Amino acid sequence: MDIQRLEDRIRGRLNNFPAKTRRVAEYILANSSEIAFHSISETAEKLSVSRAQLVRVSRMLGFEGYADLKNTLKKNLMTQVIPSSAKTELKNGSDLISELCRLEQANINETYKNLIMNTSIIKNFCEAVKKSDAVYCMGWGISSLPAEWLYTRFTELGLKSVLMRRGSLSLIEQVRGIKANDMLIVCELPSYVIEVNEAVKKISSEGTCVATITDSPAAPVCTYSKLNFYVSDQSPLFGSSLIGSMFTVHVLTSVLAQNMGKEGKNALETQKENLKDKRVYYPSYGLRY
Repeated sequence: MDIQRLEDRIRGRLNNFPAKTRRVAEYILANSSEIAFHSISETAEKLSVSRAQLVRVSRMLGFEGYADLKNTLKKNLMTQVIPSSAKTELKNGSDLISELCRLEQANINETYKNLIMNTSIIKNFCEAVKKSDAVYCMGWGISSLPAEWLYTRFTELGLKSVLMRRGSLSLIEQVRGIKANDMLIVCELPSYVIEVNEAVKKISSEGTCVATITDSPAAPVCTYSKLNFYVSDQSPLFGSSLIGSMFTVHVLTSVLAQNMGKEGKNALETQKENLKDKRVYYPSYGLRY
């Protein structure tokens, strides 16, 4: 059963369900990604119902039980944002360079489509950043690269920003400094990291606004995020391509700079002035940052 059929089935039966059953069904309808990655005990506790109640509702919706419902949702989510135009296999006999370029172009095209379809989320992202006392950028492994670029761009815009990646302190230890009025942006490409998810879970429970840049709504961190940006990262030779995530960072921060108005313009002018420091830059080579 695909997501659309499940949603149609729930909506068609809502009015005939008892109050408690209806509340559970509505929760499944609105939180499919959370159901897909939470245990039956976690969901039961969140809804203040018994595990038996969740099993009964699952069976009323046509599943063998809660585990069957959960697995169906997970399978659907895992395929939801896989780009149709980006095939990761290299064609036999094809020119390697041309084929790799074609695949990366497909990653950009798919990421572009996701951004264009979510312009309202980009506006919400800009407002959230501007309201935050500080913006924390988190990443692990290759995902720390787009996180670092976010941090760099925010700093150039004169915003208080902190880069968070695995070092002498675990991420769970580092998030202790994040406050409710701050914002956390987590970049998370496969493979998904348990420590990242636990750190994001901890901070979201304290009311901090969380945004994600990831490849799929199936990413566990999406459960705790208010603003999700999906990128295509298909790669035939390495685990993930960074083209889509870097493209997204560039678009988000460029829109943010424009959205900040005079404040953003002044920050970029200040950054430009730094290029006149002859101790750092050669003055004769078309200076730009």
